[in-house]
Amino acid sequence: MDTNTTDQLLTTTRAVRRRLDLERPVPRELIEECLRIAIQAPTGGNSQGWRWIVVTDAEVRLKLADLYRSQAGILEQMLKHATDNGDQPTARVYQSAIDFAEVLHEVPAFLIPCIQGKVNNASNPEVAGMYGSIMPAVWNFMLAARSRELGTVWTSIHLAKEKEAAELLGIPDDFVQVALIPVAYTKGTDFKPAKRTPMEEVTFWNHWGTS
Repeated sequence: MDTNTTDQLLTTTRAVRRRLDLERPVPRELIEECLRIAIQAPTGGNSQGWRWIVVTDAEVRLKLADLYRSQAGILEQMLKHATDNGDQPTARVYQSAIDFAEVLHEVPAFLIPCIQGKVNNASNPEVAGMYGSIMPAVWNFMLAARSRELGTVWTSIHLAKEKEAAELLGIPDDFVQVALIPVAYTKGTDFKPAKRTPMEEVTFWNHWGTS
């Protein structure tokens, strides 16, 4: 296995908003390739209770985008908080998300990952097990998309209107939506690793606070 290639894929799969190509259609077969890779992800108890809804219909995308935009006030609050605290990198992220909301409906495809189960009154192990059985698969999808020159971004703000989205998409009551993943070709592929707090500062060995 070529670790240089895999390391580059893992460190440059970014949350892409500004560089999505809104004009170029994404072939169905390409999304299906990514989903075949997604479902190879490990799951808790080998449950595989996931379902995937791919939305390419323009009218449905518009309605989902409107649900997303109805919650834009949350993003504006987060932007104000980051700005007031002088956190410009975070402020830029939220400003990007606000701008992206305005064109979300133009993204050629959405992926709605769903998992069977409910978290109401669930214990932490139950919640961790349920979401731990879908998030690795979504990340598999995003990595596979990146390797095919597609950009993605994990969004979850529409989940404040999850019931309305479920009614729109016909999602059964015993399934929950985990995210809304816009999918499009990227404008260029020269993505770089993000600036992060050094690993040494956030990693402890054997006991909290021990490096």
